[in-house]
Amino acid sequence: MPRAILTLTTPPFRMLSKADAAHYCGLPTSRFSHLCPVTPVELSNGTKRWDLRDLDQWLDSLKSPDDCSDDALLSRLR
Repeated sequence: MPRAILTLTTPPFRMLSKADAAHYCGLPTSRFSHLCPVTPVELSNGTKRWDLRDLDQWLDSLKSPDDCSDDALLSRLR
């Protein structure tokens, strides 16, 4: 009987640290703060985390209807 292997990559958490959020967006941490308008959520202990859903919404808003490829999106961030 044939078998198939499915490999999925998902972020381990919904709320990401700044470094993880920058990596998720394909940006260096140093440029992330300047380019990303998403406001982090401040948790009760003062820790700031970026919501994965907010990051997805921002990234989706950068796409033009004509070119939605990952490479085009990353070039617009540079």
